[in-house]
Amino acid sequence: MLQPGDVITLNGDLGAGKTCFAGGVARGLGINERITSPTFTLINEYDGPLPLYHLDVYRLESPEELEDLGYEEYFYGSGVTLIEWAEQVEQYLPAERLDIFIEKHSEDDNIRVLRFIARGTRYNELAEELVQNDRSGH
Repeated sequence: MLQPGDVITLNGDLGAGKTCFAGGVARGLGINERITSPTFTLINEYDGPLPLYHLDVYRLESPEELEDLGYEEYFYGSGVTLIEWAEQVEQYLPAERLDIFIEKHSEDDNIRVLRFIARGTRYNELAEELVQNDRSGH
């Protein structure tokens, strides 16, 4: 369902499953590499039929450091961009994107609750498609 130039933010506490979610996105894009957290490298790039750019901005000291990373090449490039801890660079995020909030279930630590906030027509359509294709029954 994803297209070149799609930007998705992954929000949640440490251990919520942001990187695990990124691994699922990678598999969906046909990428067979092991997906690891880019906490220390800031950006991991994965080649596939559609490239995946996985950013973790947790360790940035200021939002302006995103400029040094050449963020525009990722946000507006030929691949899909996933951004962990995106709230730290809110002013640089595209107005149109899909924000995903991942929370641990209050009663079962093995269950996650996902909340989608679609920003823009493209992402409204994507969110609707995700709901229609949800196999969990929730």
